[in-house]
Amino acid sequence: MPFGYASPEQIMRDKADYARKGIARGRSVVVLQYEHGILFVAPNPSRALHKISEIYDRIGFAAVGRYNEFEALRLGGIRYADINGYTYDRSDVTARGLANLYAQNLGQIFTESIKSFEVEVVVAEVGETPETDAIYRLTFDGSVFDEHGMTVMGGQAEAVAGRLKERYREGMTLQAALEAALAALTEPGGERPPVAQLEVAVLDRNRPHRKFQRLAGPRLERLLAEGAAQAAPPAAPPAAPPGTEPGNAAGTPPEAPGASSGGPATGPEGDIDTGSGA
Repeated sequence: MPFGYASPEQIMRDKADYARKGIARGRSVVVLQYEHGILFVAPNPSRALHKISEIYDRIGFAAVGRYNEFEALRLGGIRYADINGYTYDRSDVTARGLANLYAQNLGQIFTESIKSFEVEVVVAEVGETPETDAIYRLTFDGSVFDEHGMTVMGGQAEAVAGRLKERYREGMTLQAALEAALAALTEPGGERPPVAQLEVAVLDRNRPHRKFQRLAGPRLERLLAEGAAQAAPPAAPPAAPPGTEPGNAAGTPPEAPGASSGGPATGPEGDIDTGSGA
């Protein structure tokens, strides 16, 4: 038995503060829609531990916080999806059902356990059209948020979300969405994480059967290069040297009066060319 007395409100506040501090120590994860599906981007120097994973045919999973805790949630979600897809139909497995399952588990752990889970989770499902895509974000206490377009969790989530909102727009290409996510994850004046320390995956609605695909290696490098080229501002034309009129190249004298396209054409000796000569 703990010494002394603490009100239930104080206990819940302490648990919430403890979980928030643990989640903020990690690195942010960005999830956003693009023209053909949903993109997941996370800085992750580990090659063995994944923050982004596949749950089912059309459903992806991303998490921040303690790895052993959100890995247990991921495995529970896979078992739930396999059992329901086998017992009923594969179309009966949805991101909404998984989000409700995770909400119940996280809420029960938060209220009944001495220590709450230090995790935030995103469950995303790609639909036949962008309007039917679904992104659900779940917090440590079991709260569920139905996100639209984009979401950020973990680390300095508010600052990253603010930078992402400035760059995000509906119907972005994969290259543009990847560039926007990396720009949001990078602090102003900071260096972007190298490609080897990035974990990137997509739910591509154009892929047959399983929609989840990881992006790595040369393909990811090519997408990053294309995104950076699209985001670069166009090169300005060279400035004219001093003493020249606008529109004239260096050393080219200005046109003589009357030589513009609006005046009559003249012959070699200055006579007016009527156009009747051979």
